[in-house]
Amino acid sequence: MGSLMEWVPLATSFLQERVHGIKKSDIIDGIAKIWDLIRISFIAPVLRVCVVICLIMSLMLFIERVYMSAVILYVKLFGLKPQKRYKFEEIEDDIERGSSHYPMVLVQIPMYNEKEVYKLSIGAACGLSWPSDRIIIQVLDDSTDPMIKDLVELECQRWACKGVNIKYEIRHNRNGYKAGALKEGLKHHYVEMCDLVAIFDADFTPEPDYLYKTVPYFIHNPEIGLVQARWKFVNSDECIMTRIQEMSLNYHFKVEQEVGSSTYAFFGFNGTAGVWRIKALYSAGGWKDRTTVEDMDLAVRASLKGWKFVYVGDIQVKNELPSTFKAFRFQQHRWSCGPANLFRKMAMEIIRNETVNLWKKVHTIYSFFFVRKIVCHIVTFFFYCIVIPTSALVPEVYIPKWGLVYIPSIITVLNAIETPRSFYLVINWVLFENVMSMHRTKGTFIGLFEAGRVNEWVVTEKLGDALLKTKDNNNKPAIKPTQIPSLLARIRERVYAMELCVGAYIFICACYDVAYGKYWYFIYLFGQAIAFFVTGLGYVGTRIPNSWD
Repeated sequence: MGSLMEWVPLATSFLQERVHGIKKSDIIDGIAKIWDLIRISFIAPVLRVCVVICLIMSLMLFIERVYMSAVILYVKLFGLKPQKRYKFEEIEDDIERGSSHYPMVLVQIPMYNEKEVYKLSIGAACGLSWPSDRIIIQVLDDSTDPMIKDLVELECQRWACKGVNIKYEIRHNRNGYKAGALKEGLKHHYVEMCDLVAIFDADFTPEPDYLYKTVPYFIHNPEIGLVQARWKFVNSDECIMTRIQEMSLNYHFKVEQEVGSSTYAFFGFNGTAGVWRIKALYSAGGWKDRTTVEDMDLAVRASLKGWKFVYVGDIQVKNELPSTFKAFRFQQHRWSCGPANLFRKMAMEIIRNETVNLWKKVHTIYSFFFVRKIVCHIVTFFFYCIVIPTSALVPEVYIPKWGLVYIPSIITVLNAIETPRSFYLVINWVLFENVMSMHRTKGTFIGLFEAGRVNEWVVTEKLGDALLKTKDNNNKPAIKPTQIPSLLARIRERVYAMELCVGAYIFICACYDVAYGKYWYFIYLFGQAIAFFVTGLGYVGTRIPNSWD
């Protein structure tokens, strides 16, 4: 036993000497060699393929943007407004005929627990300048809150007492969500006498002369099925997030919608601030709830029946942008998932259609759906948030400057130029759009493969002017919340793990590029990482009074 005890310290000392004999630098060198082998043999080849794919998609997006800019320039130079492309004559009063020569118009206002904005929308619809015997206001209330339902019904009764032909309609379920409500609304007997239907979401407030500016297109052009107006944002100055949304949506309306209308190709119905010929709506099969973009679905089917659409950018309808990040995320999921899912369902139907010409088919499938609704989201996230950061770790992969700098810069300028007052926010716009591309890409794949959340419908939260009313001069909520959520609930409400994880990866890549890189990617990567961190910690958008702040 004694001899054994003497050998234990000697053996321990021997092992320690052997371990300490291996230098730390040797361990680091060994790890570096393994990393070099994996990087050169496996990562670099795959990454090169990804770079090529992303560059091809970037070129597709670039050509699309340049083409649309050229069309817009041509339209503006030659003043090709809708009044010149279609016959347009203002409706004049006729003493002998009275109001019988005015088309009968149905105005639909779908609602769902719209406590903050229901008065504005109902008031604006009832204030439309149109012969009172030639218009019906239909409030489609799907509210689940009994108190809000009572308020909306009372508001309808108040206008009815003033002589307005207003109908308050409810149903016992929310099947089909908005599409279901609009479809149900058309089943009422009084709709049979209507020629046109104007649709306004609950936060949209049209000007009194809205119908006088849109209806004449239908009277003299029997091939027109839809007249779409432009959105005007009343809260665009509320925060940087709303300013950035304004930049993106201004491009959509001023360029994408205008190009589709000017070239007699195709553009989508925006779901609100538009007037439909009821005959066109019925001929297309009516409202369907098979996707979360029922408005786009209807527009595609009506277009395939040969109906023409007119976009009138001079007509602007006031509405509200989502100012909380939570509401904006839900909206963007629906706006990215729905079109991808609709593309999956209708691609072959568009190809086989024999009514429309080849140009409209190509425009709808390639330009409208594939490039704008799929490629745009995917290339933005994978190229700028995955491939470029990973390339900082793999110096063997080279990204040409034209794909890294020139093309993105031109695309950015073409987008931002439509909102000149916010041009100084262009860097913020780029970084935030890259962050949101993660959710849009996720939604796109969910739609393409019809995964779990493909039919998720969350109504975009509207604040109306409630936020302003509940703030005092110190910019703090005037009314304190009565119930303080738990710490875990606070974290769940404000912290977004996906943004933080992607931000951490980009930050690590930026740090590696500072130490070992040679292409100066870190200049962009640090800014993009910060954008993900700021978003992931909930420091974007506004905070509503019932929050825990």
